Amino acid sequence: MSPAINYSFVTEFILLGFTSDLTSNRILFIIFLLLYLCSVLGNGLTIILIYLDSHLHTPMYFFLSILSFLDIVYVTTTIPQMLVHLLSSSKLISFEGCWLQMYVFSALGISECILFVVMAYDRYIAICFPLRYMLILNWDVCVRLVVGTCGSGFFFSLVHTFFTMNLPFCGPNMINHYFCESPSVRVLACMDTYITEMVDLVLSILMIVGPLSLILVSYVCITLAILKIKSTQSRYKAFSTCASHLTVVTLFFAPAIYIYMRPTSSYNPERDKQISLFYNVFTALLNPAVYSLRNKDIKVAFIKVIVRNRVV
Repeated sequence: MSPAINYSFVTEFILLGFTSDLTSNRILFIIFLLLYLCSVLGNGLTIILIYLDSHLHTPMYFFLSILSFLDIVYVTTTIPQMLVHLLSSSKLISFEGCWLQMYVFSALGISECILFVVMAYDRYIAICFPLRYMLILNWDVCVRLVVGTCGSGFFFSLVHTFFTMNLPFCGPNMINHYFCESPSVRVLACMDTYITEMVDLVLSILMIVGPLSLILVSYVCITLAILKIKSTQSRYKAFSTCASHLTVVTLFFAPAIYIYMRPTSSYNPERDKQISLFYNVFTALLNPAVYSLRNKDIKVAFIKVIVRNRVV
């Protein structure tokens, strides 16, 4: 008979957050509240501008609006709860709530990984096959790509979350993190987690290394195509449209690889909490800034909306 039947399973977890100091928590509350509001406002404004300006109704900006939407939901999955815990003496989260948070967070993260591949493919078609761009990436194809992206994200996240949350948790129940993330929850399991770690590693290879490899291949083809362009101005414009995407991809994938593709033995909760902020908070904050600062069309659309409102 398996000894697992004697386990007294935990029904809730305690999220320790960053610090127990009341003053520090208040300062962190203000900082993260501002970061959250800026992320939501920045990405929300990007979506609104793309919706209002007909010149932005192209596959490139359609995918950008989807990325902005995912970023809004992404930060909303973790930050509001963290803000409540920063001002509350109770830092509890139910087992079911932890399960759901981990599932949605992972699903959105995987969806973004795949969406970055779609966006790289969009740039590849635009630069390598400009005359057939709208024919290849028609709206039916774009919608199918987005549906497939999100569907894949939520499917693979289910596998990832199931293996983690199906582990026996019989105490302690204190998660040294500000949200339920797989590595920080897995270390609390009262059994060997080797199989779960292997499953996570395989999924990480498929959902992180796989998309990143496809992105790199796309940009090798893009670079070769750009180098064949004779006009310096056209070459610069082509490189510029790719620079924003590459910047965002780097900010997202680098910390994600560190967190999800290393053994549990190297787990460092304090360092991991700080690193997770990059792909959870800062990428969502920087994405609209990176795209708008380097994108003339977004700037023009913003000016047009402001002028239109003044006239009205």
